[in-house]
Amino acid sequence: MAGSILSVTDLKKTYPDGFEAVKGVSFNVERGEVFGILGPNGAGKTTTLEMIEGMREISAGKAILDGIDVEKEPYRVKARIGIQLQSSSFFINLNLIELLKLFNDLYTDSSDPMQLLREVDLEDKAKSKVKDLSGGQKQRFSIATTMVNNPVAIFLDEPTTGLDPQARRNLWELVQQIKKKGTTVIMTTHYMEEAEVLCDRVAIMDEGKIIALDTPKNLIKQLVGRGFKSKQKVELATLEDVFIDLTGKELRD
Repeated sequence: MAGSILSVTDLKKTYPDGFEAVKGVSFNVERGEVFGILGPNGAGKTTTLEMIEGMREISAGKAILDGIDVEKEPYRVKARIGIQLQSSSFFINLNLIELLKLFNDLYTDSSDPMQLLREVDLEDKAKSKVKDLSGGQKQRFSIATTMVNNPVAIFLDEPTTGLDPQARRNLWELVQQIKKKGTTVIMTTHYMEEAEVLCDRVAIMDEGKIIALDTPKNLIKQLVGRGFKSKQKVELATLEDVFIDLTGKELRD
């Protein structure tokens, strides 16, 4: 790691009706790591991400991303990051290569659209439209759009929700490839196994606050150290491992 790429200090989000969605969270993200934000629905995960991305107004506190104050210069921040988009946000009459070229035009620092499709295993779908893609393909294309400006960090909000085991494992490999290129990944997920496999560190949020922050391994050790004993025997493999072993890792796009 080469120091923090993101520093969040006492970040808060309060709405006009007085509801506090985020109640003063603080954390740092190291350059080149995969950082997970976990928590139940309504914990404030997505709101926290949106404030850091410059997509939602900050009520109080500070977020500094790659040396830039998000609140003061949100457009500079947006030029330095990639944000996972949902398929409903895409122009339905453009194919994948046209969409990536359109995104490229929004930035001064752009990349090769076909190379991006190659990296997410969608080169053969270059002339297809998003509506014609499978769920896994849509998610992989969504991640490709986060990379068009060669970002220092990308933000993924529950990227594998609704995917079958093969598509989910493929997306895990894609995130790991992005990390190997030196890009920081900040993600939310409801899948604890996913966080354990992908994340260098995780912050667990509940009711607008961070209640734990450490590596997945250390958090498990701390729980065991408090005397926790699992009611379920820990097996050497999961049912998903069985499924993948029997049906293969190949994508069924």
